[in-house]
Amino acid sequence: MKYALFLGCSVPTRGMNYEISARTVAEKLGIEFVDIPEFSCCGFPIRSVDQEAGFTMAARNLALAEKQGLNIITLCSACTETLAEANYHFKHNPEELEKINKNLEKFGLKYSGGVEVKHFARVLWEDIGIDELKKHYVRSLEGVRLVSHYGCHYLKPSKIYDHFDDPENPRSIDELIESTGATAIRNYPEKEKCCGGAILGIKESVTQQIAKSKLEPLSKMDVDAMVLICPFCSVIYEGNQKKIAKEFGIELKIPILYLTQILGLAMGFPSVELGFKLNRIKAKGLLAKVEPKEPKEKSAAA
Repeated sequence: MKYALFLGCSVPTRGMNYEISARTVAEKLGIEFVDIPEFSCCGFPIRSVDQEAGFTMAARNLALAEKQGLNIITLCSACTETLAEANYHFKHNPEELEKINKNLEKFGLKYSGGVEVKHFARVLWEDIGIDELKKHYVRSLEGVRLVSHYGCHYLKPSKIYDHFDDPENPRSIDELIESTGATAIRNYPEKEKCCGGAILGIKESVTQQIAKSKLEPLSKMDVDAMVLICPFCSVIYEGNQKKIAKEFGIELKIPILYLTQILGLAMGFPSVELGFKLNRIKAKGLLAKVEPKEPKEKSAAA
């Protein structure tokens, strides 16, 4: 399996542990990531202000992948939705694609609609499959208790994703977690709620309130970590967790991990090779359950 890896803006700057663990897991599974240096922003930040500009940005990236004869695999849910929605729009509105292609002429590019866009988590669940994944595990995560966060863009709008999972009752990430032997706590307060990231730059207090409504109940549950698949969701739940705790006078110490870090642990990779040192809230309790303790060296006198 060979894909053009679309990292977007947030992963290389704020989610390096995500990229590290994703590349490690992909290599283990025989998935080849091809880096296209010319890739740029997906267009997400601009499309609500100027849809044509946003579509042009998305089409440029799609055209670059098509030029290489590759489908796109993504790590960021917002990038996935932006590229997939533009792709869907072009396929159903050829006159719009013709218009956008005129904009692409200045880059020496043309998009014909031949690229598929998939989130890495979807590829793992839908194309690799649970049974195949289990063949690569060498360590059980039994005893580890996790909650998943699906976020907004991974499954919605469902029509652009061929309804591969139910946005009202999703199961793909939970099943991937459970494949490792870990327990996925499927029902918990506010599970399907947005992280609040979309409004962070407009009114931070609202984002904090939204995130608190999910994090506070989790702090009172017996969970080892929250597992997610989007770098900006991590910015909210991990990067802003201490600020949220201080703002509302509550105690929050919930490790926020990427799905690929969990899968990598089950594959036997040491946490250091999965970017755990870059996690701001250390998953010490989880790792104590999973990683064997290094034997202490005997003293020379012994």
